[in-house]
Amino acid sequence: MRFLDPKTDYAFKKIFGSENSVDVLVSFLNAILDGMIPSKIETVSIKNPYAPAKIIGLKDTYLDVKAVAQDGKHYVIEMQLLNVKGFEKRILYNACKAYSGQLKKAEDYQNLAPVIALTITDFIMFNSLKKTINQFRLQADDHAVTCSDDLALVFAELPRFTKREDELETITDKWLFFLRNASHLGAVPSTLQQEATIAHAFEIANKAGLSREELEAQEGREMFIQDQRGAVLLAEEKGIEKGIEKGIEKGIVKGVVKGRLEERELIVLNLLETLDEETVAKITKLPLTEVLEIKAKKEH
Repeated sequence: MRFLDPKTDYAFKKIFGSENSVDVLVSFLNAILDGMIPSKIETVSIKNPYAPAKIIGLKDTYLDVKAVAQDGKHYVIEMQLLNVKGFEKRILYNACKAYSGQLKKAEDYQNLAPVIALTITDFIMFNSLKKTINQFRLQADDHAVTCSDDLALVFAELPRFTKREDELETITDKWLFFLRNASHLGAVPSTLQQEATIAHAFEIANKAGLSREELEAQEGREMFIQDQRGAVLLAEEKGIEKGIEKGIEKGIVKGVVKGRLEERELIVLNLLETLDEETVAKITKLPLTEVLEIKAKKEH
């Protein structure tokens, strides 16, 4: 058996946003949002169901999944493989649009229902956080006082989830394992087969049941993502080279002028002018925590 990679946006929408996969989406949402919503979701209505004819072209097609639960709450679910510029702003924009778009002209604001934007990323977004799943709400800076419960952003960072099959304990573990590993499996693991909704997800993801057009669309998305990743890596390599040159040059100059600062800190600070913390940690061979400490010291 061969399965689609559920991390690609095309496959993700087919698995979780099809008209016949409501049970899959409900189970997935309840698992990922466990402890974040007051009661279990019983059913959802998918607002933009998977449509192969529309997705094959891919132009002007949003591959997120939008659903409304039985209590009226709106959900926007998206899978993101690449950390592109402006991504976090797009997530907030889409969540706000789903919120404000509920009202028609002259309708009362009281009619607005809460929105939860759930984003699964195949990269680390928040270096300072430790949990795989994190929720963000509108709260006061120094008090746990919520301004409004109507808008929540939830992020599940897949690289943080490293459990093996024999370590899976909860339904949340099993869904995260499915997302990370389905495309590498040759059969449905017995641990996951016990969960009817996950077994159904594997059935939808089984390539044997796809049409030629669907397989071509999936392969096209995979090739596109590989190309984009290659472009990002090339840009990073060029940025690293430029950052190292700039860092060394400035480090030498500033090291002479400001001898009280350690050379290591100078190099880190200069590299941070053009690179992110994780890349600087890789270049300097320093722990990420130390890079963050140097950055924090500079900011204060």
